Amino acid sequence: MIKRGIFLKVFTYTTIFLILFVCVTVALFSQQFLSFYNNTQTEQLYFTYRELYEQIHGKDRNEILNIAQKYYESNQSFSFYIKDNDNNIVFSTPNIDPNDLDVPNTSNSKMMMAVGQDYVLCATNQMAIKTDYNGLISKSLLALACMLGLGIACAFIFARQMTRPIKQLANFTIKMANLEDVPPASQRRDELGELAYDVHAMYDKLKETISKLEDEILREREMEEAQRYFFSAASHELKTPIAATGILLEGMLENVGDYKDHPKYLRECIKMMDTQDKMISEILELVNLNDGKIIPNPEKLDLGCVVANLLSSFQTLAEASGKQIKLNIQEKKICLADKKMLTKVLSNVILNAVQNTPDGGEIRIWCEDVADQYRFCVLNAGTLIDKNILPKLFDPFYRVDKARSRKDNRSGLGLTIVQKTLEAMNIDFALENTDAGVLFWLDLPEV
Repeated sequence: MIKRGIFLKVFTYTTIFLILFVCVTVALFSQQFLSFYNNTQTEQLYFTYRELYEQIHGKDRNEILNIAQKYYESNQSFSFYIKDNDNNIVFSTPNIDPNDLDVPNTSNSKMMMAVGQDYVLCATNQMAIKTDYNGLISKSLLALACMLGLGIACAFIFARQMTRPIKQLANFTIKMANLEDVPPASQRRDELGELAYDVHAMYDKLKETISKLEDEILREREMEEAQRYFFSAASHELKTPIAATGILLEGMLENVGDYKDHPKYLRECIKMMDTQDKMISEILELVNLNDGKIIPNPEKLDLGCVVANLLSSFQTLAEASGKQIKLNIQEKKICLADKKMLTKVLSNVILNAVQNTPDGGEIRIWCEDVADQYRFCVLNAGTLIDKNILPKLFDPFYRVDKARSRKDNRSGLGLTIVQKTLEAMNIDFALENTDAGVLFWLDLPEV
């Protein structure tokens, strides 16, 4: 009922308007038509009997009778009579209808013309087609009915053509409300076409917004899951050494076995506390990076000098296990970056490379030009990382060994800090497997 309502309204209103228009038209022109018809009849009578009128005008009785008789003999189809002022008929044609003698003077089928002072010529319209008013009314009603029928059919087609796109659009909006797929808008070049286009555009925008919201919700869930993992891993990383420290202190207090050597185990406790202090500092640094509290302050840096200053602290560690670090950075490679943050990133990357390169292996460090940037590269030659493990290396506290060992005092936050720092500096980077080994690269803007 609701779907057909607009069609019924348009059809009904159009039909009513059509009926009113026809009725007003008939009312306005019927009187004009009747008046025109009467005037035509009168003029016809006048021109028909004008010759007779001119011949008998001003004549006496006998002359009038002779002229009238001769005129009738020449025009036997004519019907007229002549009367005097006392309404006495002095001459009438044999074909005169007695009823015509009683027709009022106002009738359009009778004309009266004075011929002198004593006589009146009365002519009747026998030549004219007598009007059958009942037939005329019937024909008029039939014509009116045909006009209305044709008009109603046109109104039906008009209403259907007007309401079809609206009903189609209403059906589409129901599907849109259920987020179902709908066909594209029709290419109409009118207001309905514009309305359909706007509705489809709004629906496309709505779907895009919903998709973005779903992606945002998914991202929020991933962030919440990452936070839960971070807190769980952080509590594990902090709880284990604290418990170990507590055991050492209890053993020293009780003088159990080897724990009697207090200086030795106190140094172990201090060492573990230093490790925890470093981890807490790194956790706080990650929090500040996530909160945007660490803002880069770019300046011009000589990349070769920055790397050379860092390598001195890693050469001894690399040589202790037979590893070689090969540096190949040309002079005057001036880049634009925050010195403190870049130093932190390069330090973690090089340390990670030294720690994960097999004994006797090689670490290559070089720089190459890429467009308007310097690409800084660190390669662990001859090593590869499982492709399933590779994307997880930037997760907090992730270690390849399942036992989460703390060999070489690794906290598991180095690459996470590298990732967050480079994102804060808006610098592109990647860690990937190549034919030569595991490659880490980052692009620095050239000055």
